[in-house]
Amino acid sequence: LRCCTAASVVTDGSGAAADERSLYIMRVVQIAVMCVLALTVAFGIFFLGCNLLIKSEGMINFLAKDRRPSKEVEAVVVGPY
Repeated sequence: LRCCTAASVVTDGSGAAADERSLYIMRVVQIAVMCVLALTVAFGIFFLGCNLLIKSEGMINFLAKDRRPSKEVEAVVVGPY
């Protein structure tokens, strides 16, 4: 196992600094990609929730209009009394 680890690789010193720098850059890129993906998911859920909320309010308003009796029905009911 010791021969396969990054710490056991013998270099002249300049290669170790380059490997360490490339490892650091790779980590920074991974963190940046994960942040972008997390923000994309968060905004997607937020906008999907807002869209569903707007649609549900529209459906509630549509159902409320259907349940409201019309003025003609009230006039017929009130008329004979």
